Amino acid sequence: MAHHDMKIRIYYEDTDAGGVVYHGSYLNFAERGRTEFLRDIGHQNSDLRKEFGVIFVVKHMDIEYVSPGFLDDILRLETSIEEMKNSSFVMRQTLYCENRNDVLVCDMKVALVTVNSEAIKPSRIPDALRGEFEKFID
Repeated sequence: MAHHDMKIRIYYEDTDAGGVVYHGSYLNFAERGRTEFLRDIGHQNSDLRKEFGVIFVVKHMDIEYVSPGFLDDILRLETSIEEMKNSSFVMRQTLYCENRNDVLVCDMKVALVTVNSEAIKPSRIPDALRGEFEKFID
C-alpha cells in the first residue's frame, strides 16, 4: 500500500490545559497532511485554481480518537486514498505516535469533492491529478 508520510511534533499550542492534544488540532494536522501530499506529487492547493480551474472541498469527515497524543510527542501521519470517483475521492489519514511504539492515536476518513473554482459545482478530477492519486489508492 502506497501512502504519504509526514511527521508532526506536538507543541503546547496543540494541547489543552492537561497537555493532551485538543481534539480540534487533529483537523489541522489532517489539513497539513493533505497539503503536503499534494506538494509531494507536484501540486499546491494555491495553484489548483490556476492550473485546472478547480478546488477541493471537504464534504464529510469521520474521526476516531483511539489514544491521546501528548505535548512533545512525535506523530507520524499516513495519508492514502481509499476510493476515487469522477469528482470525489476519500482519503484515509492515520496518526501513530512514534515515541510510544507506534501506538494508533487517531484514524480519519475524509471525503473530498473537486469543484469548479468559479461555479463552485462538482467537476471531474483533472486527469493529471487522477494519475498521481491512483498511485496512492489503498
